[in-house]
Amino acid sequence: MSGPLAGLRVVEMAGIGPAPLAGQFLADLGAEVTLIARKSAAAHPADINNRGKRSVALNLKHPEGVAAAMALIAGADVLIEGFRPGVMERMGLGPAECAERNPGLVYGRMTGWGQDGPMAQMAGHDINYLGLTGFLHAIGRADDVPTPPLNIGADYAGGTMFLLFGIMAALWERQTSGKGQVIDAAMVDGASALMALVHSMIAMGRWSEARESNLLDGGAPHYRTYACADGKFIALGPLEPQFFAEMIARAGIDDAQRADQTDPARWPERREDYAAIFRQKTRDEWTAIFDGTDACATPVLTWSEAADHPHLAARRTFVVRDGVTQAAPAPRFSRTPADAPRPPPAPGQDTEAALRAAGYDEDTIARLRAEGVLT
Repeated sequence: MSGPLAGLRVVEMAGIGPAPLAGQFLADLGAEVTLIARKSAAAHPADINNRGKRSVALNLKHPEGVAAAMALIAGADVLIEGFRPGVMERMGLGPAECAERNPGLVYGRMTGWGQDGPMAQMAGHDINYLGLTGFLHAIGRADDVPTPPLNIGADYAGGTMFLLFGIMAALWERQTSGKGQVIDAAMVDGASALMALVHSMIAMGRWSEARESNLLDGGAPHYRTYACADGKFIALGPLEPQFFAEMIARAGIDDAQRADQTDPARWPERREDYAAIFRQKTRDEWTAIFDGTDACATPVLTWSEAADHPHLAARRTFVVRDGVTQAAPAPRFSRTPADAPRPPPAPGQDTEAALRAAGYDEDTIARLRAEGVLT
């Protein structure tokens, strides 16, 4: 393994959502990530979130399965789990039990609502966490319902990234104290933290809670998407005056608009005007007009188009592994570059090797398999 995290040992409890992505990012950058799965199965090359990991399949309803999981955790730097509060404790793998075996363990807990609070035991998904924080209310057209931004806002931005941030902060602190600690990464906390700029603008009287009426929510005519003649789309974002001047010059828009670019009273009319202008040419024609300029006008590509865009192709932003197009490891490092992504493991394919490394002998492994502890 190469990459800046080579030598970091991580145990990840199998789950869905932001925790597996966190494990993927750690593995991408060189960490040894051992995934504890519930049952052996066939590998699937499109299981991108598990690329580069090892996989161990254990029956965690059996005491010896729990003991095997604890043996792996005892040798790890980081544990990642994404269950409801209390699940790990009921299995005997809670923070107290793990700290007793491994005082330096950084115990990363990923939930939507957090480890405490009146909603902590409720089910939820990205859309629910965004709804509670005010995030979702701000997204979408003024005359329509709020639009879910896929599962990026809470799951991945507010969840995965804050879990990773917490893990790295705890590892840094451990260098001084020698002690691990528990990371309570809640998506409602992370999603709320992401909106610091909006909260500032609200406090300054510069942000309305009405959708599509602000600078960054599609209200400004120069910060939104427009349909083109071929039914495809272009994205505009020239916020700065000099970039706005470049955009309107190349689009053939009246230069007088530079004087009141930021006047919200003019925005509704101009949105209609811009929509009519951009319907006059195809997306690719507009792309050619704006290419290489500071107009901040770019095509809106589909998933399948993105990998072939000249800029992303030149940077090798996407790679193809076993016929599956996927993002390359990010970010990039000058001295310790990450390896190309390795394929995802079959669930359970590394069980015996991982247990041997944890001190189990062959006879014990054979017995555990016969007794259904190894699944």
